[in-house]
Amino acid sequence: QVQLVESGGGLVQAGESLRLSCAASGRTSTGRTFSSFDMGWFRQAPGKEREFVAAISRYSGSTRYADSVKGRFTISRDNAKNTVYLQMNSLKPEDTAAYYCAADRGTGTLDVTRGAYDYWGQGTQVTVSS
Repeated sequence: QVQLVESGGGLVQAGESLRLSCAASGRTSTGRTFSSFDMGWFRQAPGKEREFVAAISRYSGSTRYADSVKGRFTISRDNAKNTVYLQMNSLKPEDTAAYYCAADRGTGTLDVTRGAYDYWGQGTQVTVSS
């Protein structure tokens, strides 16, 4: 079973930065491990749907970002450490949400939809004050 554990959330002021981490462990029943997953970050604010933030392909060759975070957030991964990161700069109050990392189901494309991801972490809260 694949397990994902996020960390790094917290309370910051607008304009500040945070770096989220997501540590992966385990493998699927078919033997997939972290380096074989495309990884994504999603977020969910109270009363809102969970939305895509960023994704990175298994060997970091490709990334995708939501328009709302493009130029401010950077997704990266270290396959040797089984960890994916989300560097968040110039944070805004509207970035306040629970942030979740997710591992894809192996569609072969770098997907931005929730349905393309099979494994999810428990989330880490990011709160940005104005």
